Amino acid sequence: MSIQLHNPVGIAPPFSCYSHGASANGNARWLYVSGQVGVTTDGVVPDDPEKQIELAWDNLLAVLVDAGMTVKDLVKIDGFITRPDLVPFYRKEREKRFAGHAAATTMVIVAGLAEPNLLVEIQAVAAR
Repeated sequence: MSIQLHNPVGIAPPFSCYSHGASANGNARWLYVSGQVGVTTDGVVPDDPEKQIELAWDNLLAVLVDAGMTVKDLVKIDGFITRPDLVPFYRKEREKRFAGHAAATTMVIVAGLAEPNLLVEIQAVAAR
């Protein structure tokens, strides 16, 4: 099984580290990762937005590892942030975590998440 990234000629290239599409061929095992937020292992949500973004990625990648997968198995990621000023921090952390793998992604600025102190949530789909 392999993941193919799709960035067709004829449309604008991606704005940052992502692909317009991603597909998995062969007989893949699929993993759907629920939205992960910036919370520590003991349930603390830091006030620092950058720390929340780091923790959300840490938590998402921990689910991948638990499933025997890596960032290279990511097919699709959906990121939700609550403030436009968080876009640069989110992109920087995403690019650091992707390590060159540009899965299909969506990032949306939303009015709020399930808890008012949460500033970021990331869900994903992976295949291996």
